[in-house]
Amino acid sequence: MSWRSSCLPRLLQPSKHCRRGLSTTNLHPPNIASALVLPPSDDRDNVTIRISGTVRTIRKQKQRAFLQLGDGSTVHSLQAVLNPDHAQGLSTGTFVAIQGLWRPAPPGKEQSHELHAQQVTIIGAADSENYPIQQKFQTAEFLRSIPHLRLRLPLHALIARLRSESEFLLAQYFRDRNFMRVQSPVITSSDCEGAGQVFSLDTRAPVPEEHGDGALKEPSFFRKPKYLTVSSQLHLEAYMQEHPKVWTFSPTFRAERSDTPRHVSEFWMLEVEMRTESLQEIMDLVEDMIKSLVQGLQQSSFMQELVTMRLSRGNLQTEEPGEDDETLPTRWATLKEGPWPRITYAEALRLLQGSASSGKANFIHEPSSESGLQLEHEKYIAAMVGAGKPVFVTDYPRMIKPFYMLPSAKENDGGVVAPGAAACFDLLLPEVCEVVGGSLREHRLEELEASMPLPEPGLEGKTSSGRIEPNESAAAMKGRGNLDWYLDLRRFGSVPHGGFGLGFDRLLCYLTGMHNIKDVVPWPRFHGRCDC
Repeated sequence: MSWRSSCLPRLLQPSKHCRRGLSTTNLHPPNIASALVLPPSDDRDNVTIRISGTVRTIRKQKQRAFLQLGDGSTVHSLQAVLNPDHAQGLSTGTFVAIQGLWRPAPPGKEQSHELHAQQVTIIGAADSENYPIQQKFQTAEFLRSIPHLRLRLPLHALIARLRSESEFLLAQYFRDRNFMRVQSPVITSSDCEGAGQVFSLDTRAPVPEEHGDGALKEPSFFRKPKYLTVSSQLHLEAYMQEHPKVWTFSPTFRAERSDTPRHVSEFWMLEVEMRTESLQEIMDLVEDMIKSLVQGLQQSSFMQELVTMRLSRGNLQTEEPGEDDETLPTRWATLKEGPWPRITYAEALRLLQGSASSGKANFIHEPSSESGLQLEHEKYIAAMVGAGKPVFVTDYPRMIKPFYMLPSAKENDGGVVAPGAAACFDLLLPEVCEVVGGSLREHRLEELEASMPLPEPGLEGKTSSGRIEPNESAAAMKGRGNLDWYLDLRRFGSVPHGGFGLGFDRLLCYLTGMHNIKDVVPWPRFHGRCDC
């Protein structure tokens, strides 16, 4: 049963024995967050509570000891006052259960009330000499090497709760709008994005099989090469043929050798597919979804706790020039403002090239339609066009986008939308940049066949470029193998549709103020590291 402060009057209502002079009330709040909202007892009542958690710090003196207890339900610790006997065997990391009187704290203390221990039970002892998390500065890089233990830190416990609540709010959002949640496979036969950065799947110890010539060959478990998914989009399209609006939330894998603050090899994607002929409708859904998420999170204490962690300065480790304690509240408030600006790729390119030629901006990479937008370009667009708000960039050139995107239906209005554009968009958030990518899908069989690239030799499903190759004829597309099932979705009846994918972890980076995605992913996997 969940604990709510509205239950306090009923729980603290004295029994008949209390009215006759007995003055002890026993409470068992489910967690520390619930205990901290309990009012302190007065002279007439002795409120006894029992709470359990992990020792964050302990300070031992001759006559008493002061212990900070945490359990992940809040970034705040519960202070307990112990006598020296109760403090024996306690150290940072020890899991204990404490029962005692809930009393007002002395004036001037940060915590308004504290627990005066009467009974302390050690449930799980900790090796104090070798416990790696101590009360000293520890770098984010070091903490990434012990992800199984950093989850106990107040900041990472907070991020875990924020992830959980965000998932719930997003599921509720889509349910309220008649979207059906579906399950997509993790093992797949194709590279959806066509970038070729896939993890190949194989058994750890394959069993040899004998051929007619007596030679032994290690068989493939699935007969043909398979991979960890890079996107659920293609499988969502199969669901969408029968169900008008579907979504999924699942892990995604990219074998990128990048070691940047924006990349990990395993991350979570929220992906949506729906019947529509309007790219604007999809962007409207994305904008409304994120605004609804922020609105829901603001109903809880997450923002106040994030600010508390930022004020502590010892745990957040995210401060950058220009940031202050109002950065996150302002960021969340700005997300709810609207509408968000929308700009075409051609307009964005004009802005970048004009700023570079006039000296207003100095880019390392020259803006061009062939190379796409680099990170520095996205940051500039977000700052200049969005002015703190997210920005939609639409109608990218088809040559730099995956094969499945529908050509843009917009007319070439003075170069605002360049010829050969795709009906697609990226959503850029300040600093984090691309967080959502979406498009209308090519639903016509012949046009889809003409745009599909050839598989690379030796890697079924991995394409030669993942992009549109105008010189590849439909006849040359025969024998695509595992992508033939995707063509079946058009061959046997299809409808206009589109969708998007949201990088959940990047969005959390923006909401929490963390500057490295490895610090919001509970178990970060990246090139050279997979510690647990």
